[in-house]
Amino acid sequence: MALPHFLSALAFWRAPAADCGCAGEAGADPGFSAAVTALGAKLARADGQSEPVEFEGFIKAFPPEPRSEPHIRRLYGLAGETTLGFEAYARRLGKRYARCPELLEKVVDGLFHVAEADGAVTGDELDFLERVAQLVGLSPLSFRRLRAQHLGTPADDPYHVLGVEPDAPDEVVRAAWRRALSEHHPDRAASQGRERQAAAERRASAINAAFDAVVRERQAFAGA
Repeated sequence: MALPHFLSALAFWRAPAADCGCAGEAGADPGFSAAVTALGAKLARADGQSEPVEFEGFIKAFPPEPRSEPHIRRLYGLAGETTLGFEAYARRLGKRYARCPELLEKVVDGLFHVAEADGAVTGDELDFLERVAQLVGLSPLSFRRLRAQHLGTPADDPYHVLGVEPDAPDEVVRAAWRRALSEHHPDRAASQGRERQAAAERRASAINAAFDAVVRERQAFAGA
């Protein structure tokens, strides 16, 4: 199917993303708009049922120029008939805009909004999002940060325990670990009674376990 020129006008991308100029380039690229639209439609189909509210979520996340919306709606409907082919669209975006990771992260962030539009992000949708993030070149830790921003973070998540973002640099994670240990060191609670000292020991143990989990995870990612 030939792509209408109107597909080059996703107004969302008119705002600059960093200094690389990719946002303006993407805003004039029909292939970019087509790929984003197809990914949004196929994501909505990932749980087996595409709802009208998900298209409304797509329009909110990736607002088109007014004259473009009928063409976007048509392409969205065609692409959403199946999830097949989504990986090719993601690879295409990742290859063409590899020099502008901020733009690609905004795509994945927008897709999270589409998945949330019907009130719940299913396991199938989360798998879809993770695969798209991988194919466009986002790091696993950047995807983990986006997931936490949209879906929340369990209290026992190691990054939550340390008080840092999942994609924080190693030195920031190490500094947060040391700071947290200093604040909750059992010796500091020794004069406050056995119960307070025991609580500090449990907290220090949780902090060390969180740091160890982060180190293991990052080593696994590095070796993958």
